Amino acid sequence: MLVRFADRSRARWLGVLVFAGMIGALPAAGLSFLSYKERDLVFRVEPGIAHWYSGLPAGVQELELPVSDNHALHAWWWPAPTRNAPAILYLHGSRWNLTGQLYRIEQLREFGFSVLAVDYRGFGKSRGGPPSEASVYEDARVAWERLARLQPDGKKRFIYGHSLGGAVAIELARSLGQQTTGRSRKPAAGLIVESSFTSLAEVAAALTSTRLPLQWLISQKFDSIDKLPQVNIPVLLVHGTHDRYIPHRFSEQLYQAAVAPKKLLLIEGGSHNNAMRAGSDEYRKALRDFFGIGRKARSARP
Repeated sequence: MLVRFADRSRARWLGVLVFAGMIGALPAAGLSFLSYKERDLVFRVEPGIAHWYSGLPAGVQELELPVSDNHALHAWWWPAPTRNAPAILYLHGSRWNLTGQLYRIEQLREFGFSVLAVDYRGFGKSRGGPPSEASVYEDARVAWERLARLQPDGKKRFIYGHSLGGAVAIELARSLGQQTTGRSRKPAAGLIVESSFTSLAEVAAALTSTRLPLQWLISQKFDSIDKLPQVNIPVLLVHGTHDRYIPHRFSEQLYQAAVAPKKLLLIEGGSHNNAMRAGSDEYRKALRDFFGIGRKARSARP
């Protein structure tokens, strides 16, 4: 199944390149179609419910978050058992909506977070779409505004992004940093990026082994490596060493581009989708040591 999916991904990327290479020879209507097709191939939205989804766990609240084009985002809010726990915004990648993300959301909650998870426009029950780079960035900002109301303490707010969602998370962290200057309080305590890439052009080139100048051909950039130096909150980068879709060297390059404080966690044997589960102990330790999540307060001496 994984091999077939990888083959389909490569074929879709090749389709993107073919369409992009034709842009210069088409009128405006053709350009509009190519833009739509490129977005469709990048996000690869699977309609309906993931076949492994068995329903919402107890305690999950379903929310609707209005966005600018009179549509609404569908979101899940799953508060932690501990009062005033740290809260994290979960930003997923391409293809699967929230019903395909539950196992990672469950794991983050087990780590001690309250979790707000959102479907971008065009995914799952979120109205609008099809998604684009600009629209998913806006959707992330809308979700962040809701998280800020759910957890008012900026020192207890975190951003998490998986795969393509990692690029969305990096852009959100960068844009939030621009809103704070000097000694202003930081809007977030940390950023976690898992199984992500440097830019869409570079990962597309890696999947297709093409020599075409993709950075000039595709309109959906997701250029994370140029944005990370502008992120002014602690960054934890996580990647499985056996990721067959996005090699872990991309996270190593992101780590080099990020500014301190930063940490790179490579999960030995982890795949694109199971790094959090395969390396749960290492993950938990990194969250405790780097962010203080789950760290017990020292008892006062008599």
